[in-house]
Amino acid sequence: MSFRPATRDDLTAIAELFGSVEEAVMGSPSRLDAITVEGWLHTIAFETNTWLLEEDGRLLAGAFAQTFGRRGNCAGAVRPSAWGRGLGTRLLELMESRLAEEEVERINSWTVAGDAAAADLFQAHRYHEVRRFWEMAIELEQEPPEPPADVEPFTEGDAEDFHAVLEESFAEHWENEPEPFEEWWTRQRHRSNFDPSLWFVVRDGDELAGVVRNEARPPAGYVGAIGVRSPWRGRGYGRALLLQSFREFRRRGLLRVTLGVDAANATGATQLYESVGMHVDQELVVWGKALR
Repeated sequence: MSFRPATRDDLTAIAELFGSVEEAVMGSPSRLDAITVEGWLHTIAFETNTWLLEEDGRLLAGAFAQTFGRRGNCAGAVRPSAWGRGLGTRLLELMESRLAEEEVERINSWTVAGDAAAADLFQAHRYHEVRRFWEMAIELEQEPPEPPADVEPFTEGDAEDFHAVLEESFAEHWENEPEPFEEWWTRQRHRSNFDPSLWFVVRDGDELAGVVRNEARPPAGYVGAIGVRSPWRGRGYGRALLLQSFREFRRRGLLRVTLGVDAANATGATQLYESVGMHVDQELVVWGKALR
């Protein structure tokens, strides 16, 4: 068997592959789709940093690895019907080898919580658990309440300030990597589901106090990033941005909304999300290893 690089034509197949692991571990249907996978791989070098293994025309395993400064991020999946054939070990070797070539100092990789086989594999290769993340969700069965503060649509003239709010809001978050505005803006505009009519802001005079960047991922909506600058926290702006987002998603027929959050987030984000009716729908484990 041999691996080949992925292409953008493989996004749906990759979603189905990773989803098969979720279903086996969690016992419920996966909601992974091509748009989600595109978000994972949006800045990746497909030719050198992705690997797919097929057998008789069926995708059995796949992985990808990206470099952020001195840190490497990676993930892999083996179809449950192919477990026990050593493919997980081979994926890990490929990812580590490529990231070592890119001179990273440490690696983070993620799995679905409860995947005992993956946990055994990582521990056998000297990884340890470093973090947990939650995917939180809400079903918009009823019209969400009115936002408790004035929320306005994003305009393209807001782009640099919008980016600056997110950079400031996430500056202290775990493993945050600052990104120059031009790179960020170019990356956003090249997303297949780029739709700034789903982005919102809260203003205080001429300043942006809080922002939210949303995405349509039919049949659901996704809160890609939300941030309120520290001087304006505690005024209900985060709640207002979420409620406005929910109302717009529901207006467009997207009756389920999700977002990702660091389970150890120190800003009170999890409590905010719970207060507007969201609940933990999935838990992910980040495994870390130092290469140097």
